[in-house]
This record gives sequence, C-alpha cells and structure tokens, in this order.
Amino acid sequence: MDEAKALSMLGLAVRAGRVTSGESLCEREIRAGRAALALMDAGVSPGTRGKYAALCKAKGVPLYEISVDSLGKAIGKPNRMVAVMAKGPLQDKVESLL
Repeated sequence: MDEAKALSMLGLAVRAGRVTSGESLCEREIRAGRAALALMDAGVSPGTRGKYAALCKAKGVPLYEISVDSLGKAIGKPNRMVAVMAKGPLQDKVESLL
C-alpha cells in the first residue's frame, strides 16, 4: 500500500472532476451506482463508518480507509470524512495503490 502516492493521484482526480465528497453527496452517488471507489478518513465516527460499510457492501463498491485527516487534505477540503470516485483510469490507479 502506497497511501502517499494514492492521495497524490486523488488530488489529480479532484482537479479532473472525478471525485465527490461530503456524506450526503457520496451516499447519493453510491446509491445511484455512479461511485466506483469509496474512501473514508480513519477518524470518522462509528455510526458513519457502519453506514458506509453496509452501503458500499450492498452496492459492491470497494471502501478504503485513509489515515486520520489525510483525506480532507488530499482533496483540498479540510474535515471531509468521505469521498467517492467515478470509474476511470484515475480511480483504477488510486485503487491499485491502496
């Protein structure tokens, strides 16, 4: 696992418009089948962790946990705890690094 490289690629994906962040928007993307990869900050609350674990499992979306406070920094939105990526080459690269 190379989290630093994955987070760098995640930053590129944000600039390319392939990342959605925020709990309600991410939930909507997962339910609609538009999310190919979900990322969660390790500091997320147990309730949110359980909710997204169940939702991602039900929809077949891989869910990865990122180090505390790293997700928000990588996407340029501090304190964001959940993000999803749309299908594409950047998503494939991030997933291969995680």
